[in-house]
Amino acid sequence: MLKQRVITAIGLALLFLGVLFYLSVIGFAIAIALVVLLASWEWANMAGLKAQGQRLLYVLGVGVAMALTGWYVDFWAGDVLDGSSVRTVLLVACTWWAVALLWVQGYPSSSVLWAHPLVKMVMGLLVLVPTWLSLVFLRGEPSGEWLILLVVLVVVCADIGAYFSGKTFGKRKLAPEVSPGKSWEGFWGGFICCLLLALIVGFTFGGGWLLLAVIAPTALASVLGDLLESMVKRQRGLKDSGQLLPGHGGILDRVDSITAAAPVFSLAILLSGLSFQ
Repeated sequence: MLKQRVITAIGLALLFLGVLFYLSVIGFAIAIALVVLLASWEWANMAGLKAQGQRLLYVLGVGVAMALTGWYVDFWAGDVLDGSSVRTVLLVACTWWAVALLWVQGYPSSSVLWAHPLVKMVMGLLVLVPTWLSLVFLRGEPSGEWLILLVVLVVVCADIGAYFSGKTFGKRKLAPEVSPGKSWEGFWGGFICCLLLALIVGFTFGGGWLLLAVIAPTALASVLGDLLESMVKRQRGLKDSGQLLPGHGGILDRVDSITAAAPVFSLAILLSGLSFQ
């Protein structure tokens, strides 16, 4: 199993780097859209849609939502997105994640508010579509490839820091009803790891202290993305979101943290005016 996980992880990393650095912005947008559509198939199952026809309709709906979002931000008119429109979509997305935080904190009692399949379908749109827009927006920015890599590094640092600090010091459960393995000690370990990353990148490549204001909320959001998917899977009675990735489960199991981190990071970049030209 470990060998399978490692092989899959290496293959995914190489594929991602190839897509990120060798495709144009439009090519990257299409590639990410395909990943989002695969993730939407998994989300449809998590939402309670068991019939394949229903799940296909949901995937189609997510595809239409991405297309309409691209039209709203002027993506189809060229590589340069309308910053004001992007900001509006990201503000909606980040407001949604604030609501999601309350639901995660209140689980399982909060499930009375969102357990209906229709509500979970809307949740999926709010999770998946802004993820696509955020990554496309970042890719179109100066040094956009490196900005996306930075988001990924934040998620990795949060995961690795949480794993080792949680394993060493973990005592107090972070969200026992949602993800029993996570602890507050692990959470703070991952957060501190991300702050160190911000300082290293900020004073080596640019951004300075301002980068802390971008990476700190991104690190917090990455944990929330993981917890939200865990909560929906637990309510649905699923261990993994899917079986597409050998040894890793489904697409959503690998990108859950990114779904929250990318919109928060992108909005922080927009609001701060931070640039790495």
